[in-house]
Amino acid sequence: MQQPIPPALLLKVAQEAASKASVIARNQREALSVSVSFKGDRNLVTTADIAAEKVIIETIKQHFPDHTILAEESGKTLAPERYGEGYVWVIDPIDGTTNYAHGHYHVGISIGCALNGEVVAGVVVAPFLNETFTATKGGGAFLNGSPIKCTNTATVEDALLVTGFPYNRINVHNICARIERAVRRCRDLRRLGAASLDLCWIACGRIDGYFEETLNPWDCAAGCLIAKEAGAVIAHYDYDCDSQKLTVDFPGDLFVDNLVCAPPTLMPDLLATLNG
Repeated sequence: MQQPIPPALLLKVAQEAASKASVIARNQREALSVSVSFKGDRNLVTTADIAAEKVIIETIKQHFPDHTILAEESGKTLAPERYGEGYVWVIDPIDGTTNYAHGHYHVGISIGCALNGEVVAGVVVAPFLNETFTATKGGGAFLNGSPIKCTNTATVEDALLVTGFPYNRINVHNICARIERAVRRCRDLRRLGAASLDLCWIACGRIDGYFEETLNPWDCAAGCLIAKEAGAVIAHYDYDCDSQKLTVDFPGDLFVDNLVCAPPTLMPDLLATLNG
């Protein structure tokens, strides 16, 4: 059995890796050297994604050569339930690749470390906003080293919400119906394009509630920990399409189907609205 590692040490390695990846992301875009290809009809991958993931994995393996990696560009290399065994690093080298490729700033580098399915350390770096969000299990959440907390908004009418759209639009009818229910009640709704940062913006109070379907663990492992350590809670709205069932076999915090994140004061009203 692997001996427990202090979460602070895991976070230090995650920050080291994210810092190296940030340099790659910034340098490639500033040099106009980013090459774009497609993994699906709408799902982009860039040379920066590949290079950033490589340096992140190399950095982690230098410190923890026996730890498991679950990364977006490398994909799932084990059966889902195996990611609940021991230490697993959950990596999105560039979250918001479409934003990145189009020159937008809402881009995140997300690295979380899970132990037996529970995320215990996480960092999300926004390389174009000079912001670093961090958290360890039970240790609170921070933005550039300063503590952060979510809002205490209690009703959807008072809430600024954020969502995202899946690459697979097979469930677009239900997605639009859910958004309509939210828009009819909420203060306003944003679609920013990077789940990791959306969750961090819940954590620091810029957004009140977040919901999205067909996420993968690398999209939100670190962001969910940061949001929870800032006082938010995680839930899941009801399934209405089989396309939403992407992570049903993943353990613990790596199950992220139909994700909802909000302050505990808001969650009951937000869930009721989303479920109709």
